[in-house]
Amino acid sequence: MALSFGLLRRSGRIGSLILRSRFHHSDALSKETPIGFVGLGNMGGHMAKNLIRSGYSLIVHDLNADSVADLKNSGASSASSPADVAQQTSCIITMLPQSDHVKAVYTGDGGIFKSVKDGTLLIDSSTIEPGVSKQMAQLAKEKGADFFDAPVSGGVGAARDAKLTFMVGGGEDHFPVVKDLLALMGKSVVHCGPNGTGQAAKICNNMLLGISMIGTAEAMNLGVRLGLDPKLLASIVNTSSGRCWSSDTYNPCPGVMEGVPSSNNYDGGFGAALMRKDLGLAQSAASDLNTTTPLGKHALELYTNMCSSDLAKKDFSVVYKYLQEQ
Repeated sequence: MALSFGLLRRSGRIGSLILRSRFHHSDALSKETPIGFVGLGNMGGHMAKNLIRSGYSLIVHDLNADSVADLKNSGASSASSPADVAQQTSCIITMLPQSDHVKAVYTGDGGIFKSVKDGTLLIDSSTIEPGVSKQMAQLAKEKGADFFDAPVSGGVGAARDAKLTFMVGGGEDHFPVVKDLLALMGKSVVHCGPNGTGQAAKICNNMLLGISMIGTAEAMNLGVRLGLDPKLLASIVNTSSGRCWSSDTYNPCPGVMEGVPSSNNYDGGFGAALMRKDLGLAQSAASDLNTTTPLGKHALELYTNMCSSDLAKKDFSVVYKYLQEQ
């Protein structure tokens, strides 16, 4: 019996009887349990706040004390470590920068697996190597827990507005409950297949995003130097065959659009260093599978060079400024 979205929203917490019927949890989940959330960065902080807005109680952890304080001001309680989170709940979401961070949070000395309860639902929304997600899923299974990789697409604005797309890898039987929970933070939740396939979908998507952002930046730069007004050029592109998300939703040229990083000195958003990381994950997978991705390779080289400058901490659309200065 699948858990309905309405029931999840009304419950305010994950109810014990519901979870036990789906996951056959032990008696440790016989009471209503708050949700654990580890990783409160630009994306995770907004995602956690959306769960609070939906009526859930949260136990949060992050190495950044300011991020924890911000969530506590929104009504969450805090834990001293990921293991402490796992001791207090049987449903945990993680949102971390890289594979090594995920390994540390799950398998480290103070990691989730040190105290995870039998039957715990684990959802990792980090973007990492598919192989690491498969490894975490196997370790979770050995602990009696259920692990899903659920990376996201949409950026900080979508995280704030609960409009993320989740690409989920994991067992089909438990996916309905995962979907209902993630739907509180996003507009689309797609089951991609077994563990690791969510990550596979994400790195393919972000490789394409990196390529399209470079292409949009090149076209906007060229048009401006040819004497075109950038807003006019963007309006033409966005009603023509060159239209893409990088041009019509996240245009990299300053002043073309309001509310995007390019009009805020490229602050906020999705960091250039993170795009470099995701492009690296895609190229690593392509190399392992002997798959030719020449544009993806070139995009990685460009972002790698750019991130050796002071632009690494800016939004990835700063590639427009980088190309302009070359």
